[in-house]
Amino acid sequence: MQKKTIWEMGRVTPEEFRETEKIPLAIVLDNVRSLNNIGSVFRTSDAFRVERVILCGISATPPSPEIHKTALGAEDTVRWEYYADTLDAVGALRGEGYTICSLELAHDSVPLDKFRPEAGKRYAVIAGHEVNGVRQDVVDASDLCLEIPQEGTKHSLNVAVSTALAIWHFYLYLRDR
Repeated sequence: MQKKTIWEMGRVTPEEFRETEKIPLAIVLDNVRSLNNIGSVFRTSDAFRVERVILCGISATPPSPEIHKTALGAEDTVRWEYYADTLDAVGALRGEGYTICSLELAHDSVPLDKFRPEAGKRYAVIAGHEVNGVRQDVVDASDLCLEIPQEGTKHSLNVAVSTALAIWHFYLYLRDR
């Protein structure tokens, strides 16, 4: 097999991307401290046409050389917003009709592989701080918690990795068919 060249990939321009239809998914970063993780979430969001990224609390915002290092320009193509408090973002999203899903290990959480996003619905997935996860009051304000089943000795994944897995899952169900 021969690797594809960049010209063979048929990528749209940033301007064209901004005009493409997005999947009805917002990603909310609740106090994510690593700018590299934030950049990675932007890059994954660009790859799978996420509607927007919402940065909250201590999460840094573009423009930032550290975010750009992993986002590679996706911070300029994916729509983003900032809220000082994640609960304010949750309230705004709920007012827009989103189902609020915290990506968190919790009692009564739904395993991600068992969750089936419904066509026609809008979803927001909240990913949390690298050590503390999603704040408890934000979990309390969520409609449900999604948990990524794991079988190793660690109880969590890197926030950018877990967010990427969640984005991919939603993309599989919400993309144009």
